[in-house]
Amino acid sequence: MSDRYIKMLKAMFAGSLTSLEVFALTLIFAIPLALPIAMGRMSKKKILSGVTNVFLLIIRGTPLMLQLLVVYFGPGLLVRWLVQQGFDVSFKWNRFVAAIVALAINYSAYFAEIYRGGIEAIPKGQYEAAKVLGYTSRQTFFHIVIPQVIKRIVPAMGNEVITLVKDTALVSVIGVSELLMVAKERQGALFSFIPLFIAGVFYFFMNWLVSIGFQKLEKKLGYYN
Repeated sequence: MSDRYIKMLKAMFAGSLTSLEVFALTLIFAIPLALPIAMGRMSKKKILSGVTNVFLLIIRGTPLMLQLLVVYFGPGLLVRWLVQQGFDVSFKWNRFVAAIVALAINYSAYFAEIYRGGIEAIPKGQYEAAKVLGYTSRQTFFHIVIPQVIKRIVPAMGNEVITLVKDTALVSVIGVSELLMVAKERQGALFSFIPLFIAGVFYFFMNWLVSIGFQKLEKKLGYYN
């Protein structure tokens, strides 16, 4: 194997690690963030539910690529405007951090709607039975409702996580050197389709592992059937 291809494999390995980091960190932040958003959406307080609904409409109604650009370039433009107004402000935005923030916000919005659908699907009789048994509202939600919600939302969550694996490629729009960006650079340098093929295999393998993981989780939660 020539040195060019060895360098290509090293670069693509580094790019794949970046893609995995983006994927993992997005899930770590988006999954818990989605719960308060879902609760705000279902709140009986009209102001809170209204604001949350507007937030969800904006996030779900605009392209993720646009959100990445806004999150990365927006703070810098705001700082520039503040400096022009005479404020002493300094700000440096990291590309990788901006990518995680944008993806986490985007996916928390989608996860929140999945959570809401799962929570609202629980029969009201479950709440009434828990109240009769002396459970508090908090105990009912976390010990009775949430386990059943998790079972109901696993298929939908699996679809979104699979989409996230592919969406990690979009962070290249703000200059994050993830796998697909590296593959395109190496393809141009080597005049070969091999880098893009390797990238495709990586995304396929990742989604295959995600699918297996969610299938096993679904079987493990089968006792709620």
